[in-house]
Amino acid sequence: MSLPKDKILLMGNPNVGKSIFFTQLTGVHAMSSNYAGTTVNFMEGRFPVGKKDYALIDVPGTYSLTPTSEAETVAAGFMERGAKAVICVLDATNLERNLRLALELRRYGIPMAYALNMLDVAGRHGITVNAKVLQKELGAPVVPTVAVKKQGLDELVRQLEALLNQETAPEENCEKRQLENTFTSCAGCATCPAARRSEAADSNDLWAAAKEIAGRAITKKSSSPGFLDRLGDNMMKPMPGIPIAFLVMALTIGVVVGGGELLREGVLLPLVENLIVPFFRDIFTGLLPPGVLLNILVGEFGVFVISFEWILALIFPFVFFFYIAFTFLEDTGFLPRMSVLFDNIMSKLGVQGGSLIHIIMGFGCAVPAIIGSRAATSRKERVVISAAICFAIPCISQTGAIISLLSAYAWWMLPAMTGFGMLLFACVTLVAGKLVKGTVAPLIIEVPNLLMPDPKAYGRKLLTRMKHFLHEAQAPMMIAILIAALLAESGILNVIAVYAQPIISGWLGLPSEAVIALILGIVRREMSVAPLLALDLTPLQAFVGGAVSLMYIPCISVFAILVREFKVRIAAFIALSTVAVALFAGGLINHIVRVFV
Repeated sequence: MSLPKDKILLMGNPNVGKSIFFTQLTGVHAMSSNYAGTTVNFMEGRFPVGKKDYALIDVPGTYSLTPTSEAETVAAGFMERGAKAVICVLDATNLERNLRLALELRRYGIPMAYALNMLDVAGRHGITVNAKVLQKELGAPVVPTVAVKKQGLDELVRQLEALLNQETAPEENCEKRQLENTFTSCAGCATCPAARRSEAADSNDLWAAAKEIAGRAITKKSSSPGFLDRLGDNMMKPMPGIPIAFLVMALTIGVVVGGGELLREGVLLPLVENLIVPFFRDIFTGLLPPGVLLNILVGEFGVFVISFEWILALIFPFVFFFYIAFTFLEDTGFLPRMSVLFDNIMSKLGVQGGSLIHIIMGFGCAVPAIIGSRAATSRKERVVISAAICFAIPCISQTGAIISLLSAYAWWMLPAMTGFGMLLFACVTLVAGKLVKGTVAPLIIEVPNLLMPDPKAYGRKLLTRMKHFLHEAQAPMMIAILIAALLAESGILNVIAVYAQPIISGWLGLPSEAVIALILGIVRREMSVAPLLALDLTPLQAFVGGAVSLMYIPCISVFAILVREFKVRIAAFIALSTVAVALFAGGLINHIVRVFV
């Protein structure tokens, strides 16, 4: 999509509703990009103002333009590169903190309009904000808005159009421009309150200036908290927070597994098996003679067979429903509350509570979870989180396969595997925390208001995440499928199976046929479980097979992401460690149980 060169920046703290503004102002004309030289994504879309189109950029949320993270560096970079105008979104429920950034933005001398958002939530808290006072203090238009209800957006666009159409006037006309209710950037104007506030930036007194302005603009009155406010507060208390957290996660698992299975078995698998695969098989069978090439294309491990069976029928439905649930939990404000609730436990393991968000994402797929860890405050934390995900967090399709395997034997096997996974997670984070140099900062996380998601913004975010997943993981998955086809047709798969039998049968106690599962697990982790479903295993063999699969090597797509994020050395160390630990622990379980049973 070709976008105009002239840019308007959408700035603000995290969780102020910028994504809703972006969705409402750009409609469907949006795309995701990476900021040059970084791994940080931002949204960019076509934004008509008056008779001209601009590129509206949803800049990553930031608390300051003095960077302490890659996202904040990107935000500062956008301001330094300049723009035609800035829309700064202010959260009326946390005005003082938002004003600190607003005053810092004024230093860049870019025409600016302020959207005073979440006024409905502020009213629920007994907070009234006088937009006219803010307008006078900031020397720029301040428009009251409730973005989720589209209130104030038309006025915001009108004020922005006035900014863009107005020539920059001399300093002495600043007071006149204020009286006429038209504004331009006046960061360098000595007669404007905003200029006096910008001087505070040089004297490191931005907080004091923000507090002073907020004190003049805000009126508070006592009010009884509503249901959502009380629920949000209770979610961060051990009681009833912990029971609520477990209930929410149980419902989430039910939606993901149940919805994924329904979509897979009821729609996608029949579509693939009865229509798509036969269609391509008929085409290539008519064009090519029997042989290796035909088998690579449409054989048992053929590219035009496995690509649809694995990506479309096996992976896509679970990932889709996971993002439906995950995006809902994120937009309601539940995940930050759970991070606070379990921060004490997580800190004892060497990571902060905020890591839980990435861990939960890892149950959908390790690829976006590792990518999402870019938001962590240090490289050490990212490596520890990624290692824990690779060792102890099965993706949703792998989880479904493990459940199918173990539930066929005894009721206690699933709880036992869950306990084993939690123990493994604790051990990996503790060991990785000792091995990786660096520090992990204490949890500093904003807890947003507990809200019901805006349907349009929710849908846009869900669509964007699915597109990101396909963009990030599609190439590695296709490479994995091609490798599987080549291994099968070349006979290398059978050769490896012969040499691996002493480990498989002697140490792990599994049937020799199970070696195929470990080889295919390199391609996709769920394939380290699926072949076991067809074998006649004892309960011990099933548990050992499930445990080995849980810890086993990251699949090719995950390994590719590890290489891109942390370079080859760390990716190879994590991959080799998972193989060693999986085989050692699996054999240990096998021999210890045999001694006592």
